[in-house]
Amino acid sequence: MSNAPVSAPALAPVAAATVSPQVQANAIRALAMDAVQAANSGHPGAPMGMADMAVALWGRHLRHNPTNPQWANRDRFVLSNGHGSMLIYALLHLTGYKLPIDELRNFRQLHSKTAGHPEVGHTPGVETTTGPLGQGITN
Repeated sequence: MSNAPVSAPALAPVAAATVSPQVQANAIRALAMDAVQAANSGHPGAPMGMADMAVALWGRHLRHNPTNPQWANRDRFVLSNGHGSMLIYALLHLTGYKLPIDELRNFRQLHSKTAGHPEVGHTPGVETTTGPLGQGITN
């Protein structure tokens, strides 16, 4: 297993070099809308509003390795507003972490890796458990 960081752009497989950041952000928005609608529960606003920033951050700045989520030299992304969890789940899915589309389809369902709030140790790539607004800053 390589410890090398993913080079920019990090969003793959959906976000190949030929896919614009706008298309990548729209993919996050679509995944968030679909998951929240299917679950009849959740908060789509944060993923929709933060998608452009997330694409820029994950694709150009953060060092991470989807094949080795515990790589010691990775940058940590903490989604402090945990109710916007579909943002991080969509990012993890699109960047090649072990979070298949079926897990996104099971958003907020019992035994799913995509709980209503991110949980460390439950979903590969989630760095800390968050829930109430601002909790991430105390972690």
